[in-house]
Amino acid sequence: MSEEIIKHGKFVSLTYSISDPEGHVLEQSDLPVSYIHGGETELIGGMDRAVAGKRQGDEVMLTLTPEEGFGEHDPTLTFTDDIDNVPPQFRQLGAEVQMQNDDGEVKSFFVTKIENGKLTVDGNHPLAGKTLMVKVRILEVRDATKEDAAMQTDMPGQSHTLN
Repeated sequence: MSEEIIKHGKFVSLTYSISDPEGHVLEQSDLPVSYIHGGETELIGGMDRAVAGKRQGDEVMLTLTPEEGFGEHDPTLTFTDDIDNVPPQFRQLGAEVQMQNDDGEVKSFFVTKIENGKLTVDGNHPLAGKTLMVKVRILEVRDATKEDAAMQTDMPGQSHTLN
């Protein structure tokens, strides 16, 4: 087992699980997720700070408020319409709908509810507005190589990706 500690410039490989306060697993990564600590990739909710100074084999538990995780649920990103106004390919729970605003920005919305002839889409991250319990297990810590930097892997939970 490596005695390397997580600090700026180190290659880190980890697995994680995200649960609600009642212990229901909401998201889990059993496949290793890798990043270079202190690089361009930032993990949500202070996970970077929580794993700093840890070693291979360590486990870290942290609680994230909605603000630290995926933000508060924004009701302005939820829309309901008559199902008849929605193209048939989007009339199923979980369907992804791309919407564009007046500035040309595109955002993904997901069908979250179909009820009484109405369909609801939501542009919030599925974990927005939730307090989250995060368990991180550190699998590897070592010096980063040039190849590591070229092959940075995005993970759910990074601040620049939201699934």
